[in-house]
Amino acid sequence: MVRLARIWEDKITRDHAELRAHLEHVLAAVTMPDHAEPDPHARRRRYYRRRVGPRRRLLVVVSFEQQPGRIITAVATHKDPKRWKP
Repeated sequence: MVRLARIWEDKITRDHAELRAHLEHVLAAVTMPDHAEPDPHARRRRYYRRRVGPRRRLLVVVSFEQQPGRIITAVATHKDPKRWKP
């Protein structure tokens, strides 16, 4: 289980306004990722989804420092993860 809570309005759509219309894609990136890998910070994980959102890739970072885990950011990007060879 992962929570999104207020972070959507308080941070994600404020810092990344291009994602405002893509809430369902952010959630899908976590529930049905095309790729997932550890984040450089302990107890965090990165989830990627292809061909959704305003760019080629959607990156969602989830922190598992608390339970349930919580989405801490989401970013639309053109870059592929370094460890991912699609």
